[in-house]
Amino acid sequence: MMIKEKPDYKNEKFNIASYLPYMAEIMPYKRAVVFPAGRDAAGHVAYSHFTFQQMNEECDRYADGLSKYGMGKGTKTLLMVRPSLEFITLTFALFKIGAVPILIDPGMGPFNMLKCISYVEPEAVIGVPVAQAIRAIFRWHFKKVRYNVTVGKRIFWGGLTLDKIREKGSVNFKMCETRGSDPAAILFTSGSTGPAKGVLYEHKMFGAQIALLHEAYKFGENEMELPGFPLFALFNVALGTTCVIPDMDPTKPASVKPENIVEAILNHGITSSFGSPAIWNRVSNYCNSKNIKLNSIKRILIAGAPVSGELIGRVKKMLGEGGDVHTPYGATESLPTCSISGDEICGETWAKTQKGEGICVGKPIKGMEARIIKITDEPLPRWEEGLCLKTGEIGEIVVSGPVVTKEYYNNARATTLSKIYDGSKVWHRMGDAGYLDERGRLWFCGRKDHRVVSGEKTYF
Repeated sequence: MMIKEKPDYKNEKFNIASYLPYMAEIMPYKRAVVFPAGRDAAGHVAYSHFTFQQMNEECDRYADGLSKYGMGKGTKTLLMVRPSLEFITLTFALFKIGAVPILIDPGMGPFNMLKCISYVEPEAVIGVPVAQAIRAIFRWHFKKVRYNVTVGKRIFWGGLTLDKIREKGSVNFKMCETRGSDPAAILFTSGSTGPAKGVLYEHKMFGAQIALLHEAYKFGENEMELPGFPLFALFNVALGTTCVIPDMDPTKPASVKPENIVEAILNHGITSSFGSPAIWNRVSNYCNSKNIKLNSIKRILIAGAPVSGELIGRVKKMLGEGGDVHTPYGATESLPTCSISGDEICGETWAKTQKGEGICVGKPIKGMEARIIKITDEPLPRWEEGLCLKTGEIGEIVVSGPVVTKEYYNNARATTLSKIYDGSKVWHRMGDAGYLDERGRLWFCGRKDHRVVSGEKTYF
């Protein structure tokens, strides 16, 4: 299915998968995804890839095969596939049939992962053999599963293999018609600062994320992206950038082999990369110790944890002229929200951070709003301007905009505690403390729950 007009998430009828056939039409032979498939006898890495046209056709085969299997609009599908050509293609295939992929970080540990699965109640599981073995052994956590697809060899459990699904399918699949407000995916928070929660995304929210990322970072047509976070690979496809999947375990970023990251950057002329501080801590130390310059990189986005000025300085040292670091601020429930460049941090704000004034995360990205309200642990059902504090006063950070999610899946209490309704607008309570300065920049002062109150004094 080809789409002649560029997808617009503001339309009433919108499916996030529509970006793939659009890119396949306007740039069919450009590489969409590149995967490190192995190494030769000399140790050189060998790559496999899909062009946008190849990926769209493969996506159609998966979508058609899954549809013939019985899956369709609204089917909650636990996707447990390692970063690969199949992971990205399958995700878009699920979007195409209107299914709702469920993505859980296995790095949270098996007990927490099974707990998440129990309350989201998937109806289908598409996973590697070890994931299907877990489903078969701990089957009481998968009581509503009707469809099982194994990515790899099927052993003692039922269902079909992905190869069989592909054989059943054909190209030119007619994409499911969805509204922008229809459920698109359930993404789980990391659980690092509290119980993991399933964040319900709508199709238009993903579309808004793509628009905001493009607006904030000016991705060009000839970009090469290395995503250290698997979900970011999905944005690459929609942005029309080539995604090079890194040779690493995304659940263990602190154990990444820096030489593998550098190898990919130099092999492909990577222009942009997104990853956690743990990844860039190892890569920057490696590059600076060996005097390696990564001249092709225009931007590195570091997120997922607070980023120190020292780390930014080390990362900037390994970049060529014109390359910079950016630290987007947000959460699973709202990303991106704010952003600041490494130049601004190193040139101004880090000195204030070292004096105890908080960490500057920049101004809200165009289309987003940030406010500071008086801290409370109670629900706030209705928005009132009287909740807001003055410039410079530390309080609770709340944000609003097109990427802000409206609710948690099957978790009314968490939704009540985290959302403030303002007519058709939703404010998300980030769970962070901070303040706005006189230039409209947001400063992070730690997690709200980590504050200590002693008499009339609050320590953040």
